[in-house]
Amino acid sequence: MSLETKSLYSFNKEVDGKWYIDLPGYEGLKADLEMVEGADKMLDYVGEGNKNVKLFLSEIDFDGASELHLMHDYSNQTGGGGIYLLKAYKDVELNQEMWLCEVTEWVFGKLPAIIYFKKAD
Repeated sequence: MSLETKSLYSFNKEVDGKWYIDLPGYEGLKADLEMVEGADKMLDYVGEGNKNVKLFLSEIDFDGASELHLMHDYSNQTGGGGIYLLKAYKDVELNQEMWLCEVTEWVFGKLPAIIYFKKAD
C-alpha cells in the first residue's frame, strides 16, 4: 500500500479529560473536533493511558488495520456524521459504538462505509 492511501492524525486528551483531533486547516469551532459518544472511550482504550494518540486512517484496508463499520448514516440530518462500530481491536472483541461527527466528512470527503485505522508506533 502506498503512503497516499492513509494519513496520520493526532488526537490529544486535554487536562479536562476531553479528546480532540488535531486538524490544521479546519476552520470550524474547536468544539467540532471533540471526540465524544464512544470515540473518546475508543481513544482511551487504544491510547493505553497516553494523552496523545497518533492513528493512521484510510478508506482502504492496510496491513494491521482495525475496522470501524458505519452502522447509521446521519449525514443528511442535523448534526451529521454517523454511528460506527469497532467490533474488535487487536483480536479483543469490543463491540464499541461511537458517533463520528460531520468532521469525518471533512476528513474523507464523505462518510466511508469502513474506516481503517492503526495506531502509529
